[in-house]
Amino acid sequence: MDRNEQILERVRQALAAVTNPRTGDDLVSGGHIRELSLADNGRVEFKFALAPEDAGTLVREARAAVEAVEGVERVKIDVTLPVARQPQGGQAGRGGHRPLQPGSVPAPTPEPGLASGLGHIVAVSSGKGGVGKSTVAANLAARLAAMGFRVGLLDADVYGPDIPLMFGETRKPRVKGERGSELIVPLEAHGVKIMSLGFLLEEDQPAIMRGPLVSGILKQFLEQVDWGELDYLIVDMPPGTGDAQLSLVQTVNLEGAVMVTTSQAVSTGDVQRAVRMFERVRTRVLGIVENMAGLECPHCGGHIDVFGEGGGRRLAERLNVPFIGSIPLDPAVRESGDEGRPTAIIAPDSAAGRALAAIADAVVEAVSPAAAEAGGA
Repeated sequence: MDRNEQILERVRQALAAVTNPRTGDDLVSGGHIRELSLADNGRVEFKFALAPEDAGTLVREARAAVEAVEGVERVKIDVTLPVARQPQGGQAGRGGHRPLQPGSVPAPTPEPGLASGLGHIVAVSSGKGGVGKSTVAANLAARLAAMGFRVGLLDADVYGPDIPLMFGETRKPRVKGERGSELIVPLEAHGVKIMSLGFLLEEDQPAIMRGPLVSGILKQFLEQVDWGELDYLIVDMPPGTGDAQLSLVQTVNLEGAVMVTTSQAVSTGDVQRAVRMFERVRTRVLGIVENMAGLECPHCGGHIDVFGEGGGRRLAERLNVPFIGSIPLDPAVRESGDEGRPTAIIAPDSAAGRALAAIADAVVEAVSPAAAEAGGA
């Protein structure tokens, strides 16, 4: 038996020592481990079959067990979930492709150590654009910084990177370190460390890229930016349920997601799908925020429900997730965002400022150890 075969045997033994609490079987005899291989550089690769009802922590336990084996330098795990069987007599999709089935979304497989020191990583997401997601993300980060926390804000909305404008920053970030191990130094404004593709593009330059490039940029912003030690990293996600969302949950241990919607049905319907996506990849939804929730007329003082009323709260009740805030539609919020001065900082006593402060308080409470333990996280 040569050296690689000896290492592979030790890897199999390490995996056989990990038990699936749901079935009582170890990972090898239970059929979880497939296509196990070892390259000459000490890189172990295998596929991990994870049933929808299995705990996602099994993958992390498998990785830790293999990394502890002498001779193993790196571990790559391709997590697959079983695809639901086609109903008998069912038709394939157009072009002969099988239609997407429940269970075909990969479970998260965060890379150990990739986000060490970044504290609580919280995504701010939405099902559709135009609901004020970036405004909520910017003000949440600014409010947390004002509360004394060490905060970073990662602009993952590569197609519409608005965070530089909202923080009034147009400088190019500098790079430090030796060649081959350089780190980008994030810019800082209002006490928040910020990184965005907008800093690296010309003002009118579009980001024309496919999904794999988006995923690569997100990973680079996590591991090749000198974030330092943070208490919170807020991630402003692009709208929808695409590559960026899946890449984030598969790359780092995401604390949870804050979902932003307006009251109108076209928005709450999209956000409902986005909530289900996060639930499907075992990511906690920290709460739903209803933005642009009514306008106070500056002339008569009357209240106008421009986008409807109470849709976000009703959605939260229907999905059994927390409703953590309602932000009024206020022209001053738009003005402060265009001027690079978050409302949470310059007008904390306004109705919008108080709502944003309450949302920040709710996020802090939701990620506290006591809340995580109560939620089974």
